[in-house]
Amino acid sequence: MPRSRKLRLRGLWFQVHKWIGLTLAILIVPISLSGAALVWHDALDSAINPQRYAVSGEAALGPAAYARSAGVALGAGDRIASIRYPEHGGGPVVVAAVRPGEGRPLRTNAWLDPATGRVLDTASADAGAVRFLHTLHGSLTVPGWGRTIVGWVGAAMFLSCLTGLWLWWPIGGSLSRGFRWKRQNSANANLHHLIGFWVLLPLAMLSFTGLWISFPAVFSGAGPDRARAVRALPLARTALTADQALAAARPLAQGAPTTIGWPTDQAPTWKIAFGPVEVAVDDATGKAAPPPPPRPETRARLMRRLHDGTGMGPVWQALIFLAGIIPAALAATGIVMWLRSRGWRAALARKRRAASLAPQPAE
Repeated sequence: MPRSRKLRLRGLWFQVHKWIGLTLAILIVPISLSGAALVWHDALDSAINPQRYAVSGEAALGPAAYARSAGVALGAGDRIASIRYPEHGGGPVVVAAVRPGEGRPLRTNAWLDPATGRVLDTASADAGAVRFLHTLHGSLTVPGWGRTIVGWVGAAMFLSCLTGLWLWWPIGGSLSRGFRWKRQNSANANLHHLIGFWVLLPLAMLSFTGLWISFPAVFSGAGPDRARAVRALPLARTALTADQALAAARPLAQGAPTTIGWPTDQAPTWKIAFGPVEVAVDDATGKAAPPPPPRPETRARLMRRLHDGTGMGPVWQALIFLAGIIPAALAATGIVMWLRSRGWRAALARKRRAASLAPQPAE
């Protein structure tokens, strides 16, 4: 490609890259920083709410005992929806409850000591600092259109990564020039170029997977009806107790249960998970259905794990944590570069005006 054409194309991509950063910085910064914090959301919740994690031992009671203990602390009309056991044997048992009402049902969580069943804390599922971070990251706390806005921010960030790579690539000379520190006279600009390059791939991955999560139907067709699932109500009365449902499921799976889901008005079956294996128990008959054979991981699940680091190990989690922190630095350095460019352009314009107004020497 001729050098003149490269320069024109570079100028175009520079404008795209610049205005994406300037116009979306106010949105990119809270999304990226909240995402970085949520990489270790359990540890963050433990630091903010230590009373929830003051356990005295591992799980020693049946699920019905946990449900009864939580029921005493929950409000009148709350229906137990699920019990989640601690991972790797540490932490509290979490009992989730739903209260029917107009519109979206109210949801409450209760944290219990696994060894004794003592209630350690209760709180609305929509309250707390960690929940706020989830809402900020997923929808910018904007009802209705927030998820769509975040999705388009992800698309813009992905485009910014592509244009950033083009701008980083040296126009002439060897590729090694791109790794030099003093490519420009400003330390701020050099920092922007180098940090941007090294975070490019993980940031592009986070942007694309965030886009996929925001618009799942676009990439993988019609997904589950999320609104209908949110409206599902646990049955007010069940034919089986949680202990009976667990006993029916045990012969079909191995290990300790990880979650127990109550029957609902949409699906009157108990759903008992033993790690990746889930056994369904009919509430009316007490009959357990053999778990289906393991299915390959869906693309949607893979995208979410890549995005939030679930089950990806500490190295990957540290990488996406940094990829969440660094966009704030890139936004700051980019704004400083833009302000400085406006300053020297204005100074240059003043010099040119002064030169044009200066008296010309007589010929």
